[in-house]
Amino acid sequence: MTEPQPPLRAAIIPVTPLQQNCSLIWCTATNRGAFVDPGGDLPKLRAAVQQTGVAIEKIILTHGHIDHCGQAGMLATELGVPIEGPHEADRYWIAKLEEDGKQYGIEAKSFEPDRWLDQGDEVTVGDLTLAVHHTPGHTPGHIVFHHAPSQLALVGDVLFAGSIGRTDFPLSDHQALLDSVKRRLWPMGDETVFIPGHGPASTFARERASNPFVGDRALAAA
Repeated sequence: MTEPQPPLRAAIIPVTPLQQNCSLIWCTATNRGAFVDPGGDLPKLRAAVQQTGVAIEKIILTHGHIDHCGQAGMLATELGVPIEGPHEADRYWIAKLEEDGKQYGIEAKSFEPDRWLDQGDEVTVGDLTLAVHHTPGHTPGHIVFHHAPSQLALVGDVLFAGSIGRTDFPLSDHQALLDSVKRRLWPMGDETVFIPGHGPASTFARERASNPFVGDRALAAA
């Protein structure tokens, strides 16, 4: 007897010189999918679509930094699909993508998302429904996507394995980031696996036990 397919599958495709984890997620029931944070290296992303055979129906974004969305508008135009996210508080970052592209040596283009997202919204991909959580701190408009049935969260640059997102950028807020992790991420459950914007995946249980910034011990001492 063959094992049943999980409802959601995900492939991580590191892009840009900053090795940002663009994710291709798809609904196994419909083979329809979305790119999460396609910051650049579009030939890599085209190859992933060809290899998987997934029909891309949208692009979803966690935040407005160049390595996460510098080429999202270009890809959306090429594929003829909408962009959903991030929260509108990241309009500042999206407006300066071309300027930042020159600094980082990444071709980038500003765009207007088809839909800004906020706390409590939902995003559909095929038959999947992902919950949207507003998680400011790294940027003011950062959001996280959570698929509870799969115990999977796509957390952008809020949380990493053993670390957290930087808060030394304009409009960053360190305390807001800590609050976002505690109030938005931890309630998703210890068994939740998360794909961060950089580096390896981890679980909330592992980070609560050992993360030096937002682990239970660190937050209790704050």
